[in-house]
Amino acid sequence: MTTMHNPPHPGEVLREWLEGITVTEAAEKLGVTRVALSRVLNGAAGISPEMDLRLSRALNTTPGRWHLMQADYDMWHAQRRFKAKVKPILVANKAA
Repeated sequence: MTTMHNPPHPGEVLREWLEGITVTEAAEKLGVTRVALSRVLNGAAGISPEMDLRLSRALNTTPGRWHLMQADYDMWHAQRRFKAKVKPILVANKAA
């Protein structure tokens, strides 16, 4: 699997999908508050598994698509910030 360089927040992608509809209308159709959707669209909140399912039904996309975009975004940013010193954990082979 290829890692995307600096993937966009899924809210940016969603904003393009929702072009031509107001945040209020989209939130109503998704069954979420306007504030919740606005936070996603502005990158202040991530796409939860539940939001992914709402979006996949409303936009006719594959379940998991939006959540996977969120995971890619989160992992890319976590890798850039990660500074922990971690040592390998060596486990002896166990007989079955």
